[in-house]
Amino acid sequence: MADIVRQGRLQHPPFRLRSGQQLLAAIAAASALMFAAPGAALASNAAGKTGGAAKAGSAAHKEKGGKTAVAGNGRNGSRATARNGTNSRVASAWEVREPRGAKGRKSTGNAELRTAAAAAANAKPARRPAPAGSIQEASSAEARLIAVYEMFGRGQTRPALAKARDLVRDYPNFQLAQLVYGDLLAAQVPPSNSLPDTASIAKMRGNPAMAELHEESKRRLQALRDRPPANTVPSQFLALSTRSRYAIAVDASRSRLYLFENSDKGLKLAADYYISVGKAGTDKATEGDARTPLGVYYITSSLDPKTLKDFYGAGALPINYPNPYDVRRGKTGSGIWLHGTPPQQFARAPLASDGCVVMANPDLRQLLRKVQIGATPVVTARSLQWISQTQAEKEAQSITSAITGWKDARASGNEAQLKKFYLPDFQRIAKKSNEGISVVDDEVKYAQGKRVQLKDMSYLHWKDGDDTMVVTFGEVFEGEKSGRSRRQYWLRQGTDWKLFHEEILG
Repeated sequence: MADIVRQGRLQHPPFRLRSGQQLLAAIAAASALMFAAPGAALASNAAGKTGGAAKAGSAAHKEKGGKTAVAGNGRNGSRATARNGTNSRVASAWEVREPRGAKGRKSTGNAELRTAAAAAANAKPARRPAPAGSIQEASSAEARLIAVYEMFGRGQTRPALAKARDLVRDYPNFQLAQLVYGDLLAAQVPPSNSLPDTASIAKMRGNPAMAELHEESKRRLQALRDRPPANTVPSQFLALSTRSRYAIAVDASRSRLYLFENSDKGLKLAADYYISVGKAGTDKATEGDARTPLGVYYITSSLDPKTLKDFYGAGALPINYPNPYDVRRGKTGSGIWLHGTPPQQFARAPLASDGCVVMANPDLRQLLRKVQIGATPVVTARSLQWISQTQAEKEAQSITSAITGWKDARASGNEAQLKKFYLPDFQRIAKKSNEGISVVDDEVKYAQGKRVQLKDMSYLHWKDGDDTMVVTFGEVFEGEKSGRSRRQYWLRQGTDWKLFHEEILG
């Protein structure tokens, strides 16, 4: 086996292969069975050259109440400590440091690989995957891994081995790809000292590193087989101004980040990527709870990777957690970023961070080239719900009526009517302070008797018990060339929408 490994250039296999364990064969077999449908959609990373520099920013990152991440230690909420304990019999595939080289041992994976291939060839898919269309990108690491799965599922072991060899050569830190490659190499060795399949699978399930790799494989395949329905958008995106050229939606249940390109024709899915979220899951509530927040946010800055520790990889994109709705509900914490991985690590386990959203560095570099500070929305959800454009327009009608009523009350100078649109604890954040002047008085003086045009409207809907809307727009009075840009936070009370927070952006 050592000679095979050396010939295959598996310089740093993810763990030491032990005779009779069949862990590699078991996980690859499970992956192949899941991707049984021939012609299933490949990975959907968008085409484009990697690169793009992140903007300069602060290098300090610490989620309040949690431990500051240190480059190269693989902590930041990951399970590296548990996986790398002295009692573990198999070294973690997720260690940031270089794992030890493998000693020559023969694998017994042939029988299981043949069984998996046969089952994959005969299995029927639960549903036909939607075509990936223009979002397929055969040169991406994930697409190439899925192509290996697909060949393996069809029984094409040698072509799968060749593709896997090229993949680990190009991405030597891609642990899941290394594992699949190791199994395909092992398939070339005659079986010996086989254990029953049940025993090998039990060993796989009992090992944390294998369980995490299996879950990563499962989520990648699930997200790539169950594509979003055609001509749909996440239910949060009711309307988006073309000033926001891109929008981001995270589906934690699928470990997936979806990138949308925005134009006058609406939102179009441009790419999607595997991601990791908080080790304790989602719905962040307090400092240091190791959860990823759920809600509607905006990217607030782009941090130059030169100012960051290697742990954050290609860069970092902070978001505005806690947003005004989070603050209203008493949620705490800070330092939630979209960031990359250490140089030695391609991807992390699905649940691995202190609350950040973590991407592979090649994927993050693509994202860094597209986002706009302050204008790119980021929705983070347990599970995204997809709706048609027609349904989005219908759901936006109620908030559109509220905005129109608010604008008309302002213009007419009807303070009593205007006051009905504000909650008693309404707060405003503005660059210029109007201390001592009530918001109603200010609005009436600002707009009374003037004809105003609201433009570049964006409606982002969030519903999790309460029904909220984040509305962003610009306004220009007749005869003027410029005006205010606002971001308002509305809360539905009964059938009425009420303002509880506003930011004057400029």
